[in-house]
Amino acid sequence: MSLADIRDRRSQMSEAQEIVMSQQADNIKPSYPLFLDDEYKDMLARKRDGFEEKHPQDKIDEVFQWTTSEEYKELNFKREALTINPAKACQPLGAVLCTLGFQNAMPYVHGSQGCVAYFRSYFNRHFREPISCVSDSMTEDAAVFGGQQNMKDGLINCKSTYKPEIIAVSTTCMAEVIGDDLNAFINNTKKEGIIPDDFPVPYAHTPSFVGSHVTGWDNMFEGFAKYFTLNAMEDKVVGSNHKVNIVPGFETYLGNYRVIKRMLKEMDVGFSMLSDPEEVLDTPADGKFRMYSGGTTQEEMRDAPNAYTTVLLQPWHLEKTRKFVTGTWKHEVPKLNIPMGLDWTDEFLMKISEITGQPIPESLTKERGRLVDMMTDSHTWLHGKRFAVWGDPDFVLGVVKFLLEVGAEPVHILCNNGNKRWKKVVDALLETSPYGANSTVYVGKDLWHMRSLVFTDKPDFMIGNSYGKFIQRDTLHKGKEFEVPLIRIGFPIFDRHHLHRQTTMGYEGAMYMLTTIVNAILDRLDDETRGMQATDYNHDLVR
Repeated sequence: MSLADIRDRRSQMSEAQEIVMSQQADNIKPSYPLFLDDEYKDMLARKRDGFEEKHPQDKIDEVFQWTTSEEYKELNFKREALTINPAKACQPLGAVLCTLGFQNAMPYVHGSQGCVAYFRSYFNRHFREPISCVSDSMTEDAAVFGGQQNMKDGLINCKSTYKPEIIAVSTTCMAEVIGDDLNAFINNTKKEGIIPDDFPVPYAHTPSFVGSHVTGWDNMFEGFAKYFTLNAMEDKVVGSNHKVNIVPGFETYLGNYRVIKRMLKEMDVGFSMLSDPEEVLDTPADGKFRMYSGGTTQEEMRDAPNAYTTVLLQPWHLEKTRKFVTGTWKHEVPKLNIPMGLDWTDEFLMKISEITGQPIPESLTKERGRLVDMMTDSHTWLHGKRFAVWGDPDFVLGVVKFLLEVGAEPVHILCNNGNKRWKKVVDALLETSPYGANSTVYVGKDLWHMRSLVFTDKPDFMIGNSYGKFIQRDTLHKGKEFEVPLIRIGFPIFDRHHLHRQTTMGYEGAMYMLTTIVNAILDRLDDETRGMQATDYNHDLVR
């Protein structure tokens, strides 16, 4: 590049900076529609021409069209060493959420500071709340010599600065690759008197290169259960506290905690919600910052083995929890599915009634009847509609069950963190309904696979998290007739507000899902029938 070229580019950059400053204080525009202004169009065009070395547009269009083809899909599904938009997160994220569900507990990640920044921002964007979590900031020297000193410094700093009553330790990739021993590190810290010997420090190894966020939640809960009950089982008697334990698993709909509690209270059932972040993730704006709020108490955790039993709301990702509860607490864990939709909520309530002897009250019977009425009202719009679904194992299973109940067809079912056993269960569920005849289940696949599926075998809608918006954008780019709208149910939801307060469990959750899905269908129908004197013959006032 010549000196003249360098000067020219500097001049272009200077002009661009001047344009950016051209906004007026009394008329500040966001990026859209700001970038539609002619000056910004010119600036971006110069940027493309001068810096991007962009391929010819016809070549870009050619490659895009190829990526929507059956040929590309076959190549795409042969991928082995590459994941694109994986539809899952890493283990420590789940460990952090589990810890937030305990009273006055601080999540502590043994690893690099950047990882913790990611976990906090990930949850912050979903819950719209400040997320408390600390790191012992391992760097290059710790990667070589081990992180014992980081642990010593980190635990005492965390305890003295944030005043938690529990510090729950998980790990990142760095600590796992070098083989740091959390049990030894924590015990050494206590032996040296850096923190009191009786200060609760449950822990879990949560390597990000295996499993997913739901695995991390399970590992961390097992860590809590071991710390508070493993060596204190002598005086425990199953059923002596006349309660039922509820283990929610990795649950990010705060309404689900509330609806489960409400149903149990209406049945007059005593219960302990083991890991309950409902309050700390939904604190009020009243001028008071609450680093800690609500949550499962230490006493509730110590008393948990005395319950009648332990109900796992999301059993597919709570394998370690199940083994500990059955092996150590001696609980007969009921074989239930996630309480989503009509049938599985029925099963949940009937099992609770069977365990406790408490009848299902009239209030819940009426609520069930309202759900049936809603399903009857809307079934004509749902019948035969084709859906693509992705998410975590229990969530996807629940959505598929509900879609079958309302006569919809879940044609593409994708779960990156599902396994072969899970796939067999979903396949068996699909075989019970004629609406599952054209369905295919994919495990270990990602959202780039899903993109190929919606291009080559177009569903009517997608149900999933915010990342699906890019698939919708791509389908629209090919043409309006190829667009597949996204219905945002799942985790994470970054680009819409307050959906995390909704519920997907119980009859109430089924009502919410039904309302969301059927109105998305009707919105789409209105969108397709707005053409004046063209398609508005079906732009009806009453649907």
